[in-house]
Amino acid sequence: MSDADREIRALVALGRGDLPKPGRGATLSRWQALARVASQDLALAKLYEGHTDALAIIAELDGLDVLDVLGGPGQGAGELWGVWAAEPPDGRLGLRRERGRVLLSGRKAWCSGAGVVTHALVTAWDAHGRQCLLAVPMTAAGITVTDQGWHAVGMGTVSSPDVLFDDVEATMVGVAGSYTERPGFWHGGCGIAACWYGGTTPLARALAEKARGGDDPHLHAHLGVVDVALRSLRALLIEAACWIDEHPRDSARTLALRVRAAADETASLVHRHAGRGLGAGPLCRDPAVARRFADLPVFIRQTHAERDLAELGRSVAAAGDDWRL
Repeated sequence: MSDADREIRALVALGRGDLPKPGRGATLSRWQALARVASQDLALAKLYEGHTDALAIIAELDGLDVLDVLGGPGQGAGELWGVWAAEPPDGRLGLRRERGRVLLSGRKAWCSGAGVVTHALVTAWDAHGRQCLLAVPMTAAGITVTDQGWHAVGMGTVSSPDVLFDDVEATMVGVAGSYTERPGFWHGGCGIAACWYGGTTPLARALAEKARGGDDPHLHAHLGVVDVALRSLRALLIEAACWIDEHPRDSARTLALRVRAAADETASLVHRHAGRGLGAGPLCRDPAVARRFADLPVFIRQTHAERDLAELGRSVAAAGDDWRL
């Protein structure tokens, strides 16, 4: 078991996985907690964000019904949840109904924490071509965690392999289509951006520590660029959290695309300027810094880059601009 696996279990055991739900008046507090964990360890943040997102999804769609069906009150019983909703062409599940049961079959890709989570929320497609969300315990018959599909160096301490399902009995969460149609889908999309923000801060601090007491104008320039970028992203995250709490039932799609794009760009910028300012020494001699430099680019690639930017541009063009100060 990796350090991240042990730490996430400790967080759940201490009851720290049940964060304030987004859109209920404390969204910023939720994101601050995610950012703090990401600043500590990105692999841990990957597991932590998935667990807390799963609890928020269940609360939004089914209350405690799903947890009751699966035989426990949730995290109080030590469950650790993941959300596996990636849909590559070769990694989608099918579902069928048989004698009152819902059965899943196929290959699911990008299953983060598959070797450590106790339960997962997974997307699958029914016979009518509708996407459904289902809950499965990892002890269910027919589940095989493979060693395929994950060979990353960055984020190497938390794997996201393919998982095979062979007539695995599952519990429906909500109704067909409700996973992506609910307001919380985009709230969660903003929450991962808070993790990306937190993941950059150790690099910024390392850069600031090197610059402190020195008189290298290039180093100070790198730090200045990083400071402006981080403070701009922080302001956008605060604005987004306030908007979500004020409009909890409205679609936050455009807002989420904007926040995620800003977080992606900021993380890439911090990664680049911190590398130039710190030089080769920390990247080669400091294990914590070297790991952060390897982990961050992999973690932020959960965005869809230009595809998401194109979607944002279409939304802005359709709605009209509101860039007044």
